[in-house]
Amino acid sequence: MEETLKYIQSIIGDFKPEIGIILGSGLGELADEYCDIAISYNDIPNFIKSTVKGHKGRLVFAQISGKNVVMMQGRNHFYEGHTMQEITYPIKVMKKLGVKNLILTNAAGGVNESFSAGDLMIITDHINNMGSNPLIGKNDDTLGERFPDMTDVYKLDLIELAQKCAQYLNIDIQKGVYIANSGPSYETPAEIRMARLLGADAVGMSTVPEAIVANYCGMQVLGISCISNAASSSGGAALSHEEVIAATDKAKHKFKQLVVKIIEQI
Repeated sequence: MEETLKYIQSIIGDFKPEIGIILGSGLGELADEYCDIAISYNDIPNFIKSTVKGHKGRLVFAQISGKNVVMMQGRNHFYEGHTMQEITYPIKVMKKLGVKNLILTNAAGGVNESFSAGDLMIITDHINNMGSNPLIGKNDDTLGERFPDMTDVYKLDLIELAQKCAQYLNIDIQKGVYIANSGPSYETPAEIRMARLLGADAVGMSTVPEAIVANYCGMQVLGISCISNAASSSGGAALSHEEVIAATDKAKHKFKQLVVKIIEQI
């Protein structure tokens, strides 16, 4: 950790980020538009390289709406063969850099049958169906306690703020529960029916490990999913990553508007 922080601080100098953002599949354009300093994951000691199409793999520092922000332009995933601890390491780095509020974004399949591709959904809660937990292992008492409470991971005041910002911008917004599976295969129709029975509204392969670690570190978490497709429940049309990128591309303008407005109001 000391090695990682020393390298990042040697580049960013006195810049102290207060807000962190993780930009999911197809949503990295915000970091292209607002970029004062960019560092490749390849250059940061102890970071792992992002390999998924639509993820540039850069840590971007910028001022947005007068706030100091650090953005992960692309994330690493459990399904790439990394450990839970490796994929959530950047969250701990953000905490050490001074980040207090974390905005997690992703592209997700719509489990709720009333959702349409291109909808934005504020995450109100999550279900960890990934078969592991990023806090397994020796506890770091400098970051958080051994058994963190998970009652209030996604902060109500940030959910309400996001709703108000969406209303101000005339953006229709959904709210719901996000279920995370390990991936990389998409869900079977039976698995989607199961997710629906469990109370999930959207399904994906990320975000939950990061939310667990951010909550553990005492950060205020807001989650936003871009509904990229109707998740398979009947064995209909085949799903593809290209479809995910196309849907997020369609929604990225309102997504950027919303995130910038939220940052302004935090």
